[in-house]
Amino acid sequence: MPRQPDEPVRLTRIYTRGGDAGETSLGDLSRVSKLDPLVQAYGAVDELNSVLGWAQVEARDARLARIQNELFDVGADLSVPFAEGDGKLRIDQAAIDRLETDCDEANAGLPDLKSFVLPGGSECAARLHIARAVCRRAERDVLDAARTRPVNPLTAVYLNRLSDLLFILARAANTGGAEPLWLPGGERGA
Repeated sequence: MPRQPDEPVRLTRIYTRGGDAGETSLGDLSRVSKLDPLVQAYGAVDELNSVLGWAQVEARDARLARIQNELFDVGADLSVPFAEGDGKLRIDQAAIDRLETDCDEANAGLPDLKSFVLPGGSECAARLHIARAVCRRAERDVLDAARTRPVNPLTAVYLNRLSDLLFILARAANTGGAEPLWLPGGERGA
């Protein structure tokens, strides 16, 4: 049966054997090494999405559900070499604007920072901090890919803003509990 218009993809078999020799297909159907910077970048975004799903088990936050879908869009964007106005699925400024609104709303009720925050606190906060760190790595991988491949510049901006939001949400997950703060060497004592 042919794929229906409302189906973004149809997988009848999960394994294809097409990648057994260390190559994969990009979204434009070109074959590249699995070590290609674009593959590394969208692989890091996939890892981020997985870790974010793990955080979402604790957070149960509608923003994160939306963001998980947007991360699939980021991966689709990265899987097709970028060309301005090519009509492909691309992350746009509106997605970044939504993240900035999320940041402002989530940060509004938090106390001012007077020290660096240590990852941890509640289970939810710890998972969000892991997602934040993976997000920063994904951003670096996108920037690295952009040195040699055409990449939508908004993908790195999106990931940068997302890591900010994940930091804020981790802080919010510790509200009411003691937020673990960095104590520089002299303040830790013996």
